Amino acid sequence: MHSNVVVLGGGPGGYAAAFMAADLGMEVTLVEAEPRLGGTCLLRGCIPSKALLHVAKVVSEAQEMADWGIEFGRPKVKVDALRARKQKVVEMLTGGLKQLAKQRKVRVVQAKGSFDNSQTLRLEGGDPATRDGDKLTFDYCILATGSVPTRIPAFDLKTDRVMDSTAALELADVPESLLVVGGGYIGLEMGTVYAELGSKVSVVELTPGLLPGADRDLVKPLHKRLEKHFAAIHLNTKVKTLVDQKDAIEVTFESSEGETKHRFSRVLVSVGRKPNSSGIGLEKTGVKINERGFVEIDRQQRTADPHIFAIGDVAGEPMLAHKASHEGKVAAEVIHGANVSFQPLAIPAVVFTDPEIAWAGLTEEQATREGRSVEISRYPWAASGRAVSLGRTEGLTKLVLEPETERVLGVGIVGPNAGDLISEGVVAIEMGCTARDLAEVIHPHPTLSETLAFAAEAQLGFATEIYKPKRG
Repeated sequence: MHSNVVVLGGGPGGYAAAFMAADLGMEVTLVEAEPRLGGTCLLRGCIPSKALLHVAKVVSEAQEMADWGIEFGRPKVKVDALRARKQKVVEMLTGGLKQLAKQRKVRVVQAKGSFDNSQTLRLEGGDPATRDGDKLTFDYCILATGSVPTRIPAFDLKTDRVMDSTAALELADVPESLLVVGGGYIGLEMGTVYAELGSKVSVVELTPGLLPGADRDLVKPLHKRLEKHFAAIHLNTKVKTLVDQKDAIEVTFESSEGETKHRFSRVLVSVGRKPNSSGIGLEKTGVKINERGFVEIDRQQRTADPHIFAIGDVAGEPMLAHKASHEGKVAAEVIHGANVSFQPLAIPAVVFTDPEIAWAGLTEEQATREGRSVEISRYPWAASGRAVSLGRTEGLTKLVLEPETERVLGVGIVGPNAGDLISEGVVAIEMGCTARDLAEVIHPHPTLSETLAFAAEAQLGFATEIYKPKRG
């Protein structure tokens, strides 16, 4: 069996690459080990987690209505129904992908693929009916094998009380208590879900703050809110041991105050992800892998092997679905002969907690690390009529600006719907907008989106809702 283009991996990057290649008129085969397309993001990541976060948000908002004189009783959680509804969301989307592949005449092979050489994949397992033989040759392959949760051998106990993100999303039950090991976005998102469903959630993080890498002024409102909703947040704290006590997991914390022991019904280990680059025969090709396990690529997604391209998590950070999709389209176009490259000025990142945190482009912390001179303009949501009406005044919109030109280099937002609002910031960065450009775009009132314009006005010294005259 031969194909012009083979895509190995059916996640957001893989199916985007396959569909793009097919739209360009190429013969495409998509190899995926799972029975359904969608990859980690759709099957056990982005989509199911956001479905559960929607439920958590509704529960939280219902409780907050007490401030308006409207009281609801404590919700009754039917775990089986909740799990079934989450699965229905996944099935609807995977069904759509199957239909789209069929419409584009993309051949989908369900099998585990590994390289025999630079132009041959060996196919194992899966559904033999979807393939013709055990080998698939190709002119070009787009590697889109994604990533897997990082496992810590000492925490890998033979009990379902210790979970990774995949197991946590299965929602076996709502435990009385849950420890989240790792204060990154996956752990905090899942912690938010379980806390709203009724678990007493604690978080332990090795570094001095939650969400390492995000600007501290964006994290602060989230930290403050989580302190009210979580049972405890332990920073600068190491998890030394996990011990299965059958009815609970005994955890030993190590901090500057010494060692302490705690018991939890379940433990979620969420300490990051690693590229899925081993065990697929890359050593039989010309592909080069760096010390962190990422496949080395250029700006056109080419690897050191002329027949193999790489996209998504396996090809480097940030490990984000939307980054993988865009890389996949670039790879398909390059194979087709176009002189295009992946050179974004801003890749947005979103943490879907409550409040949400989103940022794009240059962050303030990055500018400090690199010794770059920038100006920061912040607009507090306490001055936003829309935020006040929602009772969510803890939010903040900030702009990172080039001093000489006031060109927008970065945008950060914390507050409800920050993930939706950040797209305007991405466009501003990509289009080279200045603070004046952003301020002069008429935004609808009252909305949260106008805080982007107001942050620009604050930089210029004529913000209406706050008094911040231009210095000098």
